[in-house]
Amino acid sequence: MTTIGTQSAELGGSSKSQDTLALAARLLLAALFILAGINKLSAMEQTVGYIASVGMPLPELVYFGTVAIEIVGGLMVALGFKARYGAGALGIFTVLTAVFFHNDFSQQTEVTMFLKNLAIAGGLFAIAAFGPGRFSIDRK
Repeated sequence: MTTIGTQSAELGGSSKSQDTLALAARLLLAALFILAGINKLSAMEQTVGYIASVGMPLPELVYFGTVAIEIVGGLMVALGFKARYGAGALGIFTVLTAVFFHNDFSQQTEVTMFLKNLAIAGGLFAIAAFGPGRFSIDRK
């Protein structure tokens, strides 16, 4: 015997518990990006230097783009406002960050950071694929 919530989920809907988990997932993922973006605002010189150290062209432009996508994309995911777009953009950004900044596979720490970025991107792509859930601006 299945519960109503399970039947709803099996038919393509979602249960309240699933939507609560979707909200928790969105908030946990978004917090990482929002806080990272805010922290970069107080460390522009160091962040631009780090971006330049890996050979990225136009490190100042990359810095401002990074801050914008982390804060704006993070807020979109957290609030569930155009969450699929925000999550998709952050997922692509996170994969690119892994490729360009955590690619020294001779260092175990870098391998771990690379894999963490891929895992975070996977969570973001799940939001992009399945939506933000019932508890979101998109669903109001």
